Parts: sequence; structure tokens; C-alpha cells
Amino acid sequence: MKQVEDHYKLSTQYLNVTYVNEKTNTETVALQNININITDGEFICIVGPSGCGKTTLLNTIIGFVKPSKGTILLDNEKVEGPTKDRSMVFQTPSLLPWRTVFKNVIYGVEIQNRDSDETRKLAYDYIEMVGLKGFENSYPHELSGGMQQRANLARALTVDPSLLLLDEPFSALDAQTREFMQQELLRIWSETKKTSIFITHQIDEAVYLADRVIVLGARPGRVVDTVDINIPRPRKLNIKRTPEFLKHSDHIWSLIEKESS
Repeated sequence: MKQVEDHYKLSTQYLNVTYVNEKTNTETVALQNININITDGEFICIVGPSGCGKTTLLNTIIGFVKPSKGTILLDNEKVEGPTKDRSMVFQTPSLLPWRTVFKNVIYGVEIQNRDSDETRKLAYDYIEMVGLKGFENSYPHELSGGMQQRANLARALTVDPSLLLLDEPFSALDAQTREFMQQELLRIWSETKKTSIFITHQIDEAVYLADRVIVLGARPGRVVDTVDINIPRPRKLNIKRTPEFLKHSDHIWSLIEKESS
């Protein structure tokens, strides 16, 4: 008999993460009873007060952090640690300075021993998709911050993950580049349809990108609300000035403000 979670791409069940200070033997509960269900192809954003455990949640989903209690299921299989079916895009591009854009993009498949003509073609396809065609032989120091993050995204996609995790990938960019990259990310997501979880402090960024926005409460991090963003796609940047968009943003901000007070 199949489990009810079969139709979910990702499911977290009563997920708790507790850190123990070995010197003082004191415990800090970072996440508490996190229950999230995400369907295949969804774009989910996670917001919440600073220090509420957003990055801890992402690190637990990818397998860097082991849950203290609860389970994580990806495609109905229990997550026990990092595997090639999940890929992370970090706040900083973390490109290897001695490797070209192409060499950085294929680095992930190289360390998985999957370097082949097929994966190299995939790397070139994603380099073109993220708008870096013609820069394949450039080095990171020759690229702008936005271009470096494009290369970082291409690298994450080239390993062909089942789940794409993005931890504030645009936080270091200037405001104009950040907005442009938001639009580009939606374009890329619409082409790949990768199930994506995106962490951000920017409420308008979350509303613009997401199918649903999950709001975490102050520590211990817990789900206080899930907001459906019923704004039609494709979305242009000027959608941010519409009453419907502002209504969503105000609602989410009020939830975070309440948790922060």
C-alpha cells in the first residue's frame, strides 16, 4: 500500500533540529515541528525573522545537518545525507578562481565522476541558458557579481538535481542587478521546471518568485503560515507595483513583524 506522501516531491515531517553546546551542555532548538509538503515543479520561498533557522532548514534538507527528530522524504525516499539529487546555490558564487566558467560549471559532475560528452553538452546548454554564452573561457575575476552567480546557477543545474536549493543567492548584488536576476531566475525555472526552494530576507523577492511563501517564526523556527501567491505567470517586474502584489507583501510583512516583536 502506497504512502500518502507519494505525490509530494519533498516532505518534512515533525522536523526538529537542536544544537548542543559541548562546553556548557546547553541546547538551542533551531527548528521545531517543521511540516512542509512540496509538489514536483513548485517554486517555494522561505522567509522569516533573522536567526529563525532558514539556512538551517535548507542545510537539513540537503543533508549537511542531521535532524534531531523527524524525517525528510524526497521522492518518498528518506534523506540520510547529501546526494547528487539535491544541489545548492549559496549566497556567494564560490567559483574556483583558477578555473574558467566552463570548468567551474562542470566541476560538480567531475567530482561525481560523471564527466562525459553528455554532461559537457549539458554544461554548455546551461551556460547559454543563464546568459553566459561567449564567456565559457573567462575566469571568475573577469565577471561581474551577477555573472558569477549565473555561473554558480549553471553549475548547480548541470548536475541535474531533482531539487534545487538557493540560499539568498542575490543578497550580495546591487538592487538593480538583483531585480534583473530575479527575472532571469524565473525564466530559467520556467524552462527547467526544477522543484526549487529559495531563501530570502526580501519579502518582495519572495512574492515575485514563489508559488507559495512559507513564513517561519522566530527561534525556534516553525511554520507560522504558508501564503499562496496566486499571481499569474509569467511575471514581469512591474507586477511588484500592483495592488495584489502589495497585498501579499503587506500580509507577509505583518506576520514577520509580529514574530519579531
